[in-house]
Formats: sequence, C-alpha cells, structure tokens
Amino acid sequence: MAEANPLSPANANLRSDHEAATLQSQAELKRKKRIKVGIYVTVFVVVQIIVGTVIALTVMRVKTPRLRLGEIKLQNITAVPATPSFDLNFTTQIRVKNTNWGPYKFDASNVTFEYEGETLAQLSIPKGKAGMLSTKKYDVLVSLNSKGLKNSNLGSDLNTGVLSLTSTARLTGKVELMMVMKKKKAIGMYCRLEFNLSTKQIQFMKCD
Repeated sequence: MAEANPLSPANANLRSDHEAATLQSQAELKRKKRIKVGIYVTVFVVVQIIVGTVIALTVMRVKTPRLRLGEIKLQNITAVPATPSFDLNFTTQIRVKNTNWGPYKFDASNVTFEYEGETLAQLSIPKGKAGMLSTKKYDVLVSLNSKGLKNSNLGSDLNTGVLSLTSTARLTGKVELMMVMKKKKAIGMYCRLEFNLSTKQIQFMKCD
C-alpha cells in the first residue's frame, strides 16, 4: 500500500506560505513597535523642550525685588503754622518683596524721610534676606519733627492743612537661583506722603 509523502509539493507550498505570512506579521509588528518608540521619544523630547522653556521663562528669570512702605498708622500729629512747626509719630512696615524662585540677600541700608529735600530722620534696614517668593517685613516706629528745618515755606504749607513728606531708600543685593546662579539686583523706593492736619489722618500715599 502506498504511503502519503509529507513533503509533497502541495504541503511544501502551504508551509512556505504560512512561514512567509508569519515572518511578514512579525516584521509588521516590529515596524509598528519602532513607530511607537519613535513617537514616545518625540513626545518626550517635545515635553522636555516645553518644560525647559517654561523653567527658563519663569524659574530662571531674575526679577527685580520691590522695596515699599506698608500701611501707616498715625499715633499723633500736631502742627502750628504760626511757629511754624510740626511733630508726628506713626508706625509702619518696611517691606522687601521677592518674587524670584530663590532668596534675595541684601546689604544693610537706610530709609530716609524728608520735607522739601531736608532730612527729618533715617531708619536703619539691617542686612537680611527675603526668601523665595516671600516678603521680608520690618516693623518700625517713625518720629518726625520740624526742628532744624530751614525751609521758609513751612508756615504757608501748614496753612493749607496738608503736610507733604517723602521717603526714599535703596538696597543692593543678590538673587540666588538653584544655588548656582547669582544675579546682582539693586532696588530703590520713592514714596510720597500727605498728612491731613485737620482729620489727623494720612490722606495720600504712593510708592514707586
């Protein structure tokens, strides 16, 4: 009795077609896998570029801190146009606002209060540091009077019922970022103050 030949041409062709289909399927899977890996790598690179750009524009950007006076709370104020003379006391805050992603370390300085360019008093700002995204505050008591003033317009100014003063200061220091980069930053302050002698209140205050 004749036996079936397992390697007959028909069987060989079927096996060859099956192997070819398998190899093609494996090649297609590898191709799709490479495409996926390429997409993942591209997305990762794009995300890194976006993150790096955001960090460069925000975290690593050094902004100038701000120096300002806080709310003024009058304790007492007296003025005599005939003399002429004035005396006032108030509390306020000296504020160093730092909006950087690193501390601002500054040197000691002074805040000066003036009337028409003549110095009334100076307050010391000690050497200090405003932390990352924070404000350093100093509570101060200010006592001002007209003793020693040479301005001849004081009497007429007091007769208007308003006492106008200015306050100035300047700080020098460095902003530190990521513990590796240091950038020098000097900041200034110029405040205009107006005290109403009738209501004994501050009626105007603006700091630049």
